[in-house]
Amino acid sequence: MRGMCAAMLFFEAIVLGLATPVMIAVEDVDTGVALAVGLGLAVLALLIAGMLRWPWAYNLGHALQVAAIALGVLVPIMYFVGAMFAALWAGAFLLGRKIEADKTARAA
Repeated sequence: MRGMCAAMLFFEAIVLGLATPVMIAVEDVDTGVALAVGLGLAVLALLIAGMLRWPWAYNLGHALQVAAIALGVLVPIMYFVGAMFAALWAGAFLLGRKIEADKTARAA
């Protein structure tokens, strides 16, 4: 589960980082705000990916998905992109839990 969720967060960090120049150039968001929000969320995604060895970090991952969707306030296409990554995150999370449960059942 950890590997799949970390991969989703890694790719989401790339997209969040690339949303920063879109906020500046296309949506005319103030440069400081765009850097703080876009790059801040990207760095947060990478940090959470590294913390997934602890169960509570998955809750941070869920919160990051909400923040990525909320980024649509500044960049409207992020409503769609954020929802897409939230669906990928949910799939990785749920499928990972199922795989771990199956491994535990086979080991018993």
